Amino acid sequence: MAKINFGGVIEEVATREEFSLEKAREILKDETIAVLGYGVQGPGQACNLRDNGFNVIVGQRQGKTYQKAIEDGWVPGETLFSLEEAAEKGTIVCMLLSDAAQIQVWPKIKQYLTPGKTLYFSHGFAINWNDRTGVVPPADIDVIMVAPKGSGTSLRTMFLEGRGLNSSYAVYQDASGKAKEKVLAFGIGIGSGYLFETTFQREATSDLTGERGSLMGAIQGLLLAQYEVLRENGHTPSEAFNETVEELTQSLMPLFAAKGMDWMYANCSTTAQRGALDWFPRFHDAIKPVVQQLYQSVKEGTEAQISIDSNSQPDYRVKLEAELAALRDSEMWRTGAVVRQLRPEND
Repeated sequence: MAKINFGGVIEEVATREEFSLEKAREILKDETIAVLGYGVQGPGQACNLRDNGFNVIVGQRQGKTYQKAIEDGWVPGETLFSLEEAAEKGTIVCMLLSDAAQIQVWPKIKQYLTPGKTLYFSHGFAINWNDRTGVVPPADIDVIMVAPKGSGTSLRTMFLEGRGLNSSYAVYQDASGKAKEKVLAFGIGIGSGYLFETTFQREATSDLTGERGSLMGAIQGLLLAQYEVLRENGHTPSEAFNETVEELTQSLMPLFAAKGMDWMYANCSTTAQRGALDWFPRFHDAIKPVVQQLYQSVKEGTEAQISIDSNSQPDYRVKLEAELAALRDSEMWRTGAVVRQLRPEND
């Protein structure tokens, strides 16, 4: 493990330099990795592990996603099975179904978690709130997690580009005494950039906070508020969208992604610098109480329960599509669709 200084705080992380792929293969050489679910995280993790030389099978229900698995080279009856068959065959059983689906299939899957096996997650939801989900693993198995900090699509794309997506890892239950080396080997196997330690509780609460906050919920709220104010004051849709979204995503995000916010500020006009430095404390003071409320709601389990209740409704998909359609059909994002078509790369 390498000790890294993160802004004055020392953390231990695992990288491919000191924890090699060869070492990971040696640790997991006798394991059959059964990836249950081929939706969001499943394809990226399963394909990366396969390409890195691990013994992988996939468990997926019949349907469009099952066909996608076949298109990706998984062979029915050889490396592609039903969820139950894969869980029975696997020594490391990976729960990469959606949180709602994990709750649904748990009664069928848990019988195959026999002594000595390992149960793997990429999100702490089901375990952290197992008083609500019912996902309580047997005491005689290892329970581990590697949580890539991005989508399964990004994990696969970056792997194919020779890069890695950073991941957190955690051990919830160590029945074998070897759970930590297993989880690190797994993290290297799926192509992680570097691995930092967490717990199921910390991962679950930070993940739900991030999704509802700066990663998805808050960013949509902020963008929409600014777009609306510009439109209400006579600016055209094109101008409002470009000043609110397009410049952010196409020009500024790459700058602070590369070298930090200060570097992005330094590469903007002095007028922009002055305004940003003056106004960011006001936004911080206005937004932090909302984030504190959000974190408390996540920590108490309220957000988890809302998700469980919503996802268990029989018409959930219909309601979700209606909400997403309303977002897609809003003026701001209809304008965005036109702006994207006008980008030079689409000529």
